[in-house]
Amino acid sequence: MQEQYVTLARPGVHESEINRSRFICALAPAGSEEEARAFVDRVRAEHPGATHNCFAYVIGADGGVRKSSDDGEPGGTAGLPMLQMLLRREVRYVVAVVTRYFGGTKLGAGGLIRAYGGVVGEALDAVGTVTRHRRRLLTVITDHQRAGKVENELRATGRTVREVRYAAEVSIEVGLPEADLPAFHAWLADLTAGTARTELGGEAYDA
Repeated sequence: MQEQYVTLARPGVHESEINRSRFICALAPAGSEEEARAFVDRVRAEHPGATHNCFAYVIGADGGVRKSSDDGEPGGTAGLPMLQMLLRREVRYVVAVVTRYFGGTKLGAGGLIRAYGGVVGEALDAVGTVTRHRRRLLTVITDHQRAGKVENELRATGRTVREVRYAAEVSIEVGLPEADLPAFHAWLADLTAGTARTELGGEAYDA
């Protein structure tokens, strides 16, 4: 797994007008190709009268899955510049759809490339991005008496609490940088007088 990747802070829409044509860029997080394509379909359904609904998406922390479509624009003038903008900004797990309503003035190939790539860049600026970091999953197992204090201290010290499960004992799943594990075990032993146990899990990116 990569140590980190950049993705959207939130979904969003940004619109620009260029030579009387409307370019509306809709951005959304997408965890898979299926999610990306479903988003493209939703945007198309919202703009049935649009001249074009071009798209690009990048899936995977390493950007391993990437697709684009010109949707009727001249080849390489819409989807590809959109995709290149996403890659240039190093954004992952993202889908962009640019809806164009033709305004009567042709832009030419260079104008289209600048328009489609540019509106995606503007939309990214408007929506903002966040960095997701790789974390090692660790489950803290403690008794009910100490569970509330442990959870509160975890949150107060800025650690990521992913899930809390109540049974005969309380299991609190946290995500930690790998390098922090030894210090965390010492901190937990001190907090719970050595009574809490831990179970090491897999890896995930923080939310």
